[in-house]
Amino acid sequence: MKKKFPVTVLILLIAIIASQMFMSLLLLKYNRICGVAGLCTSLALTAATAVIFWIYSRNPLRHIAKMNAHLENSAAEYMNTLPAPIAVFGDSEEILWYNRSFLELISGGTDAYGISFEKFTGLNIKKLKSPDSSVCTVNGLSYRIMYEEFTENDITFTIAYFKDETEKFRLKRVLDETHPNVVIMNIDTYDEIMQNAKESEKALASVEIEKLMEIFMEGTDGFIKKVSSNTFYAIIEKKHLDEKINGRFKILDLAREIKIAGKYTLTLSIGIGDGAESLAESEKIARQCLDMALGRGGDQAVIKTENGFRFFGGLSKGVETMSRTRARVIANAMQDIIMSSDTVYIMGHRFGDLDSVGASCGLAGALKLLNKKVHIVVDRTKNLAVNLIENVEKQAEQELFISPSKAVQDVTENDLLIIVDTHNPDIIESRELYDACRQVVVIDHHRKTVNFINNSVIFYHEPNASSASEMVTEIIQYLRFSGDKKIPSYCAEALLAGIMLDTKNFVMRTGVRTFEAAAFLRKLGADTVSVKLLFSNSFDSYKRKSSIVSAAQIHKNCAVSAADFQSDDIRIVAPQAADELLSIEGVEASFAVYRTGDIVNISARSLGAVNVQVIMELLGGGGHQTMAAAQIKDKTVEEAVNELIQAIDSREQEIN
Repeated sequence: MKKKFPVTVLILLIAIIASQMFMSLLLLKYNRICGVAGLCTSLALTAATAVIFWIYSRNPLRHIAKMNAHLENSAAEYMNTLPAPIAVFGDSEEILWYNRSFLELISGGTDAYGISFEKFTGLNIKKLKSPDSSVCTVNGLSYRIMYEEFTENDITFTIAYFKDETEKFRLKRVLDETHPNVVIMNIDTYDEIMQNAKESEKALASVEIEKLMEIFMEGTDGFIKKVSSNTFYAIIEKKHLDEKINGRFKILDLAREIKIAGKYTLTLSIGIGDGAESLAESEKIARQCLDMALGRGGDQAVIKTENGFRFFGGLSKGVETMSRTRARVIANAMQDIIMSSDTVYIMGHRFGDLDSVGASCGLAGALKLLNKKVHIVVDRTKNLAVNLIENVEKQAEQELFISPSKAVQDVTENDLLIIVDTHNPDIIESRELYDACRQVVVIDHHRKTVNFINNSVIFYHEPNASSASEMVTEIIQYLRFSGDKKIPSYCAEALLAGIMLDTKNFVMRTGVRTFEAAAFLRKLGADTVSVKLLFSNSFDSYKRKSSIVSAAQIHKNCAVSAADFQSDDIRIVAPQAADELLSIEGVEASFAVYRTGDIVNISARSLGAVNVQVIMELLGGGGHQTMAAAQIKDKTVEEAVNELIQAIDSREQEIN
């Protein structure tokens, strides 16, 4: 490096020039010629000094420029030799520059100039700016891409840096695959087998159950532990659990094929604690899923997801529980809460039917015997059991039915709300009344849905019961009345009407307890002829029902009929038409599609071979295995029929 012009030399030259000029000025007084010569010499020295200074001053600037260029070349060379891939692209996202690592690892030796950045990485600038999307896999390696933007002459450039996180993702994958999950399995039919089978058959059942558990754990690194006579806990790694999920839990089918003594079928309910961070949380989730499986009738596996629950199986009918212990316990607990409340409000679901209104009337009659103030909340303009309401009003000593708006005005903090025939807060008669009540009791027989009332003080849920009216009838038998009081006969008839509606006159989902409940109501004075009259239709209604039946089309053993008309009784005749279609040979399920306002409704029925509840859940609805429904908004009837057919096909593919 060249030195700068010396400061001491500069000062010495200036001093010499100054003294020379001073001497020249003095000589001018005595010798003009010598003075002029001295001045010229001084000027020449000054000019020479300036030239030399300029030359020396110019060389460092040139050197600095050379150094800057050298540094730029060094930086570019450094970027080019970095082991991490780097690429630069402009607004058009075409690559303008890249280093050797990019050429070797990303483009695979292909010249990337002018080629879209997205072609090599699958990421555009929008995805690149998203933290969750800035990861790409190229040539078997995983990279997280970081970027910086800069602007030069109104042109924006983006520098993308590739950070190799292959090992990190590999370790994460291994960690995820080996993450332990709790699985709880319950033998649904164990109590039935133990109560009715012979001792040898009980031993055979225990052996078959143990074999099932061993089959379930084959090929896994987990373990299983029997915690009670009919409950097993298993710990399974995530990778093996995914295999069970992809296989749609074939253990359910294997269990269903086993019959003890040729008549007792084994069914399982499985709750899976997937997605938990700890074993404690996994066990809690598994219990929730098991409760959901049991609440839907059993014979299924349930996994909790971000959006709700995912279900597998559910092909068998629910197993009736012979013991009434739970009904007695619920009745005693309910009576304590009822007696401590000022007023009791009873309501069912919107567009109440004979079961919803019948259960409400029967329960109201029992509460009258307890000397409690009780009201049944119904919207008469949206009710399918107006005949029953009018019949009860004629015979009741005082007004029982009030409107939802009146109930909301009168309710206080010390009042009790009893919800019957539904556990879904979205379809109850009055959401405002539900929100206003501090204490809520739920009595329902429908299979449990994802959205259920979770703040009730009592949640009496029996998916194997035929109807809510049957459940209320059993509760009434265990209420403690003073003296020898009985509910009025019109309340008994209302309950019997509800049972007959949901069992299709004691044909569907009918068990021993159903007939026992009907016999009890008959003893209370329920007149079967009066009940039958509640089901009567006008001649015009019968014609409308027949037109829906005649319009049906058969699709994979399912009858699908769309009503091309609207009427005041369409909500009554359409479900009746769906019931009628089941009497056709070869029809295993029936669907009646009709419009009310801006909503397309679907009533689904089956004889048990097809689980219509699962099909309706695919369309946002729910219900029972043999009776379900769905409502679709902002669709035409034709579009709803197409979605229904797709749901039928989708369910069949899952089963196969």
